[in-house]
Amino acid sequence: MLPLLTHIALLLIAYGLGCFNTGYYLVRWRTAEDIRRVGSGTAGARNVGRILGRRGALLTFAGDALKAALAVGLARLLHAPDWVAAAAMLAVVVGHVWPIQLRGQGGKGASSAFGGVLAAQPLLALVILITVGLLSLLTRRTTLSGLLTMLAAPFLAWALAVPAIPLTAVCALVGLLLYTHRANLATLATARADTP
Repeated sequence: MLPLLTHIALLLIAYGLGCFNTGYYLVRWRTAEDIRRVGSGTAGARNVGRILGRRGALLTFAGDALKAALAVGLARLLHAPDWVAAAAMLAVVVGHVWPIQLRGQGGKGASSAFGGVLAAQPLLALVILITVGLLSLLTRRTTLSGLLTMLAAPFLAWALAVPAIPLTAVCALVGLLLYTHRANLATLATARADTP
């Protein structure tokens, strides 16, 4: 019973960490504005950059990635099973996307997902980063590059022989991120359909 309670507490802590939306509080502190009323209406790094510039976007990315890394690190510190660490990574992203104190209106979760993967599977995170960079150079479109990399992530994990539990977590993260980026996917599909 005690390990189970510890695992549940860990997942609740991970969700709580996720609820701390770096971009929302950073913009509130710097401008008193609600980032969710600007641009894309999310509390993510890219939207923060519209108000606070590149530095604000980088701080938001770092903060959102760090909270996921902390959750995975805490699971390892407590010697939790692999499935708990994987679930903690997912819980952080869920908290970021649907933070209870912001009435479920958070960011899209990409930065937090990357931070979790970085802590759990550093080599995979490096390959993902390189893939995004290469695709950005080829396409000159960051959103398209990010979405293509999301789709490729499970295959990259499989190619790197990532164990079954973290591989499953990566697949779940990709599914969640595709859902949160559904508007971006629709925009890209519309743009492609309009291309002669």
